[in-house]
Amino acid sequence: MQLSPSRVASEYEWMRNRTEVVTLINHVRGELGDAFDTTVAGVTDSDYREEVDAVFADGDLAVNVAGLVAVLRELDVEDDYPGFVVDELLGRELAGMIAGNQPLRLLGEATFHFADVLHHEDGAVAGMDDLDAALAAGFQTRLPGWKWTETESPFSVE
Repeated sequence: MQLSPSRVASEYEWMRNRTEVVTLINHVRGELGDAFDTTVAGVTDSDYREEVDAVFADGDLAVNVAGLVAVLRELDVEDDYPGFVVDELLGRELAGMIAGNQPLRLLGEATFHFADVLHHEDGAVAGMDDLDAALAAGFQTRLPGWKWTETESPFSVE
Protein backbone atom coordinates (compact mmCIF):
# COMPACT_ATOMS: atom_id res chain seq x y z
CA MET A 1 0.00 0.00 0.00
CA GLN A 2 1.24 3.46 -0.87
CA LEU A 3 0.12 6.41 1.25
CA SER A 4 0.43 9.69 -0.59
CA PRO A 5 -1.31 13.01 -0.05
CA SER A 6 -3.82 12.03 -2.74
CA ARG A 7 -4.50 8.66 -1.05
CA VAL A 8 -5.01 10.43 2.28
CA ALA A 9 -7.45 12.81 0.57
CA SER A 10 -9.27 9.83 -0.96
CA GLU A 11 -9.63 8.09 2.42
CA TYR A 12 -10.78 11.39 3.93
CA GLU A 13 -13.54 11.69 1.32
CA TRP A 14 -14.59 8.07 1.86
CA MET A 15 -14.69 8.53 5.63
CA ARG A 16 -16.47 11.89 5.42
CA ASN A 17 -19.18 10.34 3.24
CA ARG A 18 -19.66 7.29 5.49
CA THR A 19 -22.44 9.00 7.43
CA GLU A 20 -24.24 5.70 8.04
CA VAL A 21 -21.84 5.38 10.96
CA VAL A 22 -23.79 8.21 12.66
CA THR A 23 -26.60 5.74 13.35
CA LEU A 24 -24.11 3.47 15.13
CA ILE A 25 -22.64 6.43 17.04
CA ASN A 26 -26.09 7.33 18.36
CA HIS A 27 -26.89 3.69 19.17
CA VAL A 28 -23.65 3.39 21.15
CA ARG A 29 -24.36 6.66 22.95
CA GLY A 30 -27.87 5.51 23.81
CA GLU A 31 -26.69 2.16 25.18
CA LEU A 32 -23.84 3.74 27.17
CA GLY A 33 -26.18 6.42 28.46
CA ASP A 34 -28.55 3.74 29.73
CA ALA A 35 -25.66 1.80 31.28
CA PHE A 36 -24.38 4.88 33.12
CA ASP A 37 -27.81 6.36 33.88
CA THR A 38 -27.21 9.56 31.94
CA THR A 39 -28.49 11.27 28.85
CA VAL A 40 -26.00 11.72 26.02
CA ALA A 41 -26.68 14.17 23.21
CA GLY A 42 -27.12 12.69 19.76
CA VAL A 43 -24.82 13.33 16.81
CA THR A 44 -25.86 14.58 13.36
CA ASP A 45 -24.31 13.88 9.98
CA SER A 46 -23.00 17.45 10.06
CA ASP A 47 -21.38 16.93 13.49
CA TYR A 48 -19.67 13.81 12.19
CA ARG A 49 -18.40 15.49 9.02
CA GLU A 50 -17.03 18.46 10.98
CA GLU A 51 -15.05 16.10 13.23
CA VAL A 52 -13.73 14.15 10.24
CA ASP A 53 -12.54 17.52 8.91
CA ALA A 54 -10.85 18.25 12.26
CA VAL A 55 -9.08 14.87 12.31
CA PHE A 56 -7.78 15.29 8.77
CA ALA A 57 -6.70 18.90 9.36
CA ASP A 58 -3.78 17.49 11.37
CA GLY A 59 -1.59 15.97 8.65
CA ASP A 60 0.36 13.71 11.00
CA LEU A 61 -2.86 12.28 12.40
CA ALA A 62 -4.50 12.19 8.96
CA VAL A 63 -1.89 9.95 7.35
CA ASN A 64 -2.09 7.43 10.18
CA VAL A 65 -5.89 7.42 10.28
CA ALA A 66 -6.01 7.09 6.49
CA GLY A 67 -3.61 4.14 6.61
CA LEU A 68 -5.68 2.27 9.18
CA VAL A 69 -8.92 3.04 7.32
CA ALA A 70 -7.42 1.75 4.05
CA VAL A 71 -6.20 -1.47 5.65
CA LEU A 72 -9.48 -2.16 7.45
CA ARG A 73 -11.51 -1.51 4.30
CA GLU A 74 -9.66 -4.33 2.55
CA LEU A 75 -8.89 -6.67 5.43
CA ASP A 76 -10.58 -10.05 5.39
CA VAL A 77 -9.52 -13.31 6.97
CA GLU A 78 -10.64 -16.67 5.67
CA ASP A 79 -13.06 -18.14 8.22
CA ASP A 80 -12.60 -14.87 10.20
CA TYR A 81 -11.93 -16.40 13.63
CA PRO A 82 -8.21 -17.21 13.27
CA GLY A 83 -7.46 -13.63 12.26
CA PHE A 84 -9.90 -11.73 14.43
CA VAL A 85 -7.06 -10.33 16.52
CA VAL A 86 -5.63 -8.24 13.67
CA ASP A 87 -8.90 -6.47 12.84
CA GLU A 88 -9.61 -5.95 16.55
CA LEU A 89 -6.14 -4.52 17.10
CA LEU A 90 -6.38 -2.16 14.13
CA GLY A 91 -9.92 -1.11 15.02
CA ARG A 92 -9.02 -0.38 18.62
CA GLU A 93 -6.01 1.67 17.54
CA LEU A 94 -8.07 3.65 15.04
CA ALA A 95 -10.76 4.40 17.64
CA GLY A 96 -8.08 5.65 20.04
CA MET A 97 -6.41 7.84 17.41
CA ILE A 98 -9.71 9.46 16.49
CA ALA A 99 -10.83 9.92 20.11
CA GLY A 100 -7.81 12.08 20.98
CA ASN A 101 -5.33 12.32 23.83
CA GLN A 102 -5.70 10.55 27.17
CA PRO A 103 -8.09 9.92 28.80
CA LEU A 104 -10.27 10.13 25.68
CA ARG A 105 -7.94 7.78 23.81
CA LEU A 106 -8.46 5.01 26.37
CA LEU A 107 -12.22 5.61 26.37
CA GLY A 108 -12.27 5.39 22.58
CA GLU A 109 -10.36 2.11 22.66
CA ALA A 110 -12.66 0.63 25.31
CA THR A 111 -15.75 1.85 23.51
CA PHE A 112 -14.51 0.21 20.30
CA HIS A 113 -15.09 -3.24 21.78
CA PHE A 114 -18.57 -2.22 22.96
CA ALA A 115 -19.47 -0.81 19.52
CA ASP A 116 -18.04 -3.89 17.82
CA VAL A 117 -20.39 -6.14 19.82
CA LEU A 118 -23.35 -3.98 18.76
CA HIS A 119 -22.47 -3.94 15.06
CA HIS A 120 -22.33 -6.65 12.43
CA GLU A 121 -22.76 -6.17 8.70
CA ASP A 122 -23.68 -9.37 6.88
CA GLY A 123 -21.50 -10.11 3.88
CA ALA A 124 -18.91 -7.45 4.67
CA VAL A 125 -15.20 -8.17 4.84
CA ALA A 126 -14.07 -8.73 8.42
CA GLY A 127 -12.34 -5.37 8.66
CA MET A 128 -15.42 -3.34 7.69
CA ASP A 129 -17.33 -4.23 10.87
CA ASP A 130 -14.33 -3.22 12.90
CA LEU A 131 -13.85 -0.08 10.82
CA ASP A 132 -17.42 1.06 11.45
CA ALA A 133 -17.10 0.20 15.15
CA ALA A 134 -13.83 2.17 15.32
CA LEU A 135 -15.33 5.21 13.61
CA ALA A 136 -18.35 5.09 15.91
CA ALA A 137 -16.27 4.66 19.06
CA GLY A 138 -13.67 7.28 18.19
CA PHE A 139 -16.08 9.95 17.06
CA GLN A 140 -18.66 9.36 19.76
CA THR A 141 -15.86 9.83 22.30
CA ARG A 142 -14.42 13.02 20.81
CA LEU A 143 -17.73 14.71 20.03
CA PRO A 144 -19.48 16.78 22.70
CA GLY A 145 -22.58 15.48 24.42
CA TRP A 146 -21.29 13.83 27.57
CA LYS A 147 -21.99 16.03 30.61
CA TRP A 148 -18.72 15.13 32.35
CA THR A 149 -16.67 16.44 29.40
CA GLU A 150 -18.41 19.80 29.40
CA THR A 151 -17.26 20.96 32.83
CA GLU A 152 -13.90 21.90 34.28
CA SER A 153 -12.02 19.07 35.96
CA PRO A 154 -11.93 19.38 39.73
CA PHE A 155 -8.44 17.86 39.65
CA SER A 156 -6.58 20.74 37.98
CA VAL A 157 -3.74 22.10 40.07
CA GLU A 158 -2.96 25.77 39.73
